[in-house]
Amino acid sequence: MKAVLVHRPGGPEVLDYVDVEIPQPGKLDVQIKAEAFGVGQPDALIRRGVYKWMPPLPANPGNDVAGHISAVGDGVTDIVVGQKVLLSARDLSQRGGCYAEYVVAPADAVHILPESVDLEEAVCLANYQVAWALLHECGNRNPADSVLVIGAAGGVGTSIVQLAKLAGMTVIGTVSTEEKAAFAKSNGADHVIFYRDEDVVARTRELTGGQGVGLVLDHVCGPDFASYLGVLGKWGTLVSYNAFAGLPEQNLIEEMRKHLDVCPAVRCFSFHIYDHDREGRRTIMRNVISALERAAIKPAISARLKLSEVREAHALLESGSARGKIIMIP
Repeated sequence: MKAVLVHRPGGPEVLDYVDVEIPQPGKLDVQIKAEAFGVGQPDALIRRGVYKWMPPLPANPGNDVAGHISAVGDGVTDIVVGQKVLLSARDLSQRGGCYAEYVVAPADAVHILPESVDLEEAVCLANYQVAWALLHECGNRNPADSVLVIGAAGGVGTSIVQLAKLAGMTVIGTVSTEEKAAFAKSNGADHVIFYRDEDVVARTRELTGGQGVGLVLDHVCGPDFASYLGVLGKWGTLVSYNAFAGLPEQNLIEEMRKHLDVCPAVRCFSFHIYDHDREGRRTIMRNVISALERAAIKPAISARLKLSEVREAHALLESGSARGKIIMIP
């Protein structure tokens, strides 16, 4: 079968599309015939060799796969050949391992999917899992009724927008282009702000009648991070769930004390908080699978490439031009 391996860390050029033996399931394992692969930032971190949860080299960097059960171990009684399943490496003892035509995993790690669910859409659900946690676990004592989403047209950003609207929130999203603005609005964003041309803080307060928002979700961080304290309403929370632009230079406590009238909170979030909370992360996944089955959410697929085009997929991921999720097929 074909699989992708990284023998040395680096750019997309280190992704090798190779022949390997088809793995066979052990007694309590299942074998998945892959039909869709998710492409995300953890994959790129493994490829670059900088992931905190780095598997040993040579590494298969894939973290999400959807397909059909093609074989089961002798001890597996509740899963049968032919069932649709989703596997996230978040449910494995080691990250990675999912960029392959056949994947073997413990039977209790897979998520059984309803027959009506599209596998290419299902492999996007890892983003919704993060988005659900950001929206429902990172706030304050009162559920937020409004949210500012930094980068509302990205993979996780799109998931946040859809789930926030499902939760009845007012959604404001930042975007860089008219094309991304239209895309964010098509996913449910109530308002968009062009962060390159507009003052995000001033515009957000204008859009909220001066009240501010209950939640800000930011994956960029960097020099603008502390400024978002200025858009928070009473008891509002500013959440950093990545830091692509580096860390803020300001003293955050000093900046927070400029806004004592709203008692702001700052939180750093990583989905790795669920690494030792199996039921918590699987409950969230069940919630988003249910939402997909009900057509309450609609994953946005930005690009569809073949597994053999994995280098192109990673180059697209790192370009920042993708709207929604990049997926691959065998």
